[in-house]
Amino acid sequence: MTETESEPLQMFDQPGGAAEEEIHTVYPEVGLAGYDLRILHSLRRIIRAVDLHSRKLSMQHHITGPQLACLMTISNQGPMTASSLAKEVCLSPSTLVGILDRLEQKALVVRTRSHLDRRTVSIETSAKGRDLVSSAPPSLQKKLAAVLQELPDSEQVSIALSLEKIALLLEADSLKTTTLVETDPLLHGEFAEKKKT
Repeated sequence: MTETESEPLQMFDQPGGAAEEEIHTVYPEVGLAGYDLRILHSLRRIIRAVDLHSRKLSMQHHITGPQLACLMTISNQGPMTASSLAKEVCLSPSTLVGILDRLEQKALVVRTRSHLDRRTVSIETSAKGRDLVSSAPPSLQKKLAAVLQELPDSEQVSIALSLEKIALLLEADSLKTTTLVETDPLLHGEFAEKKKT
C-alpha cells in the first residue's frame, strides 16, 4: 500500500490533527464551474477510504466491510429476510446474495427456509458469526462518529444535508452508487462485492 493510499485512513484515525489541515489544503481554489469535479474528487476519496478499511478487515479478519456490516446487522436485529437486510445495509439484492453466499461458506450465518412459506428464507448468525462480531474492530461508522463529535452540531448537520442532497441529485439522474462504482476504476473495492460472484 502506497503512502498516498493510506492518507484517507489517517483522516479517520487522527481527528483534528494533520488530516484536518489536509482537508483545507488539498483542493485549489476553483470557480463555480469546477465544483462538480471537486465534489467527485471528494466522493472518490471517501470511497477509497472505505475500500482501504475493507482491505484491512480482509487481511486481518478475513472478512470485507460489506460482509461485516451485514453480519453485524443480523446479529443486532436477529433473524431477518434478505430483502429486509438489503434495505438496512443499502445494498442491491443481487450484491447481497453474493455476500450472504460467502458468509454462509465461512459458517458465519445460517439460512433457514420457513415451514409456513417455503419462499421465505430467514438469515441468522451462527455461533462463529457472533464470536466474530464480538471480537471485530470498530466499524468505519464508529470511527466516523468519533471524528464528527469533534465538530459543532451545525457543521455535522451541514455535512449530512450536503451528502444527502448529492445522493438525491445522483439518483434523480439515474446514476446509482453501484453503477458509479462499477464504471469508475478508482471506486473498486468494498462496493464491488457484486463482481466476486
